[in-house]
Amino acid sequence: FKMMQQALVLSIILYVVGTDAFSIIPSPFPAKTSSLTKQRQQPLFMSSFASDGSEYSSKDSDYVDEEAPKTPEYDADATFEDDIASQTVEEKPVPMSKNAGNRFVAIVWDTEVDTQDRDVWQLHEDRDELIEDHVIFCRKRNLYNETFNTDSMVDILRSLPLLSSDLQRIVGHAMILESPDISHVREMLQQEPILKMLNGGDLNKISLFRWRHIRDYTLRRDDGRDGYPCMMLGIDHDAETDNDSKNIRDETKTAVLEYLIKSERVIAAGPLHMPTEIKDDPSSIATGDFILFNAKDRDHAIEFVEEMPTAAEGLYKDLRVHFYNTLDITGKFVSEDPLRDAPNYQLKEAMDAWGYPVQDNQTPWLNW
Repeated sequence: FKMMQQALVLSIILYVVGTDAFSIIPSPFPAKTSSLTKQRQQPLFMSSFASDGSEYSSKDSDYVDEEAPKTPEYDADATFEDDIASQTVEEKPVPMSKNAGNRFVAIVWDTEVDTQDRDVWQLHEDRDELIEDHVIFCRKRNLYNETFNTDSMVDILRSLPLLSSDLQRIVGHAMILESPDISHVREMLQQEPILKMLNGGDLNKISLFRWRHIRDYTLRRDDGRDGYPCMMLGIDHDAETDNDSKNIRDETKTAVLEYLIKSERVIAAGPLHMPTEIKDDPSSIATGDFILFNAKDRDHAIEFVEEMPTAAEGLYKDLRVHFYNTLDITGKFVSEDPLRDAPNYQLKEAMDAWGYPVQDNQTPWLNW
């Protein structure tokens, strides 16, 4: 009987020690019955087990933990007004340019306006030599403010050298312009260096349109997103001799807009209108479409254009598709690393020295 009592006491002791050392279930016995209970209640940040089953504390380790970041203490006296005042930053709407109100598109095809019968490669080389002059010309028109260069009456939003189908030559360029009056646009184009090289600044063979830019955020993708930037220029059949032309444009207006939005490829788009002196002139009828979009390759670009509802219905008498390059004609997107982009950055520094407002906050309206 005594041997049975001793065995029972021994089993109870083993149960208590085992529970406190290894089990997550609390022991039914009082905490004072085990000397390991106090040790278990101490936090073990890196607790582990040795081969013999005994615990050891992180204090016994040579591991040094980095100090954990402290949580900021809550200020009970702080009010909601104090919190708002400390975080409020007044943001002002982006101001409109003084030249806003009318957008135009000018298209120059080098072989069509050249008066010297140069071959395509000579035209490319002559144009390429004037790229820097063209960029300086555009920036001088764009960089103005309330006190400097105030007589500039045309914002040159984009200048896009158009590439040949083999992507080896520049065959022309498209310019997106904004001005309060079309007379300022014509005057500016006559002074543009490349056009002066081609034909002395004669505008007779320049394609100039009013452009009704569709300003929807879904039609403002970045150039080169999921492809390469491409331009589509579609010119309608003459509406005065072909009554179906106007009907097709009216009937497909909604379908075209849905097509462009669903494509998720459009950089900018809108119909081209006659370049009347007054924006709301009834004679400023739609004569075509000008669309910038991204395409993976030439076949992809042609497929996108041919599947447009207007093209499928035969609206256009002339339909052209060209990949294009983008010129930084605002000076806002140059690298500040002279080793990577020295000519462009040096030009920005030079224009700054000449007094032009080259900093982004000096011309916030140039943001397209």
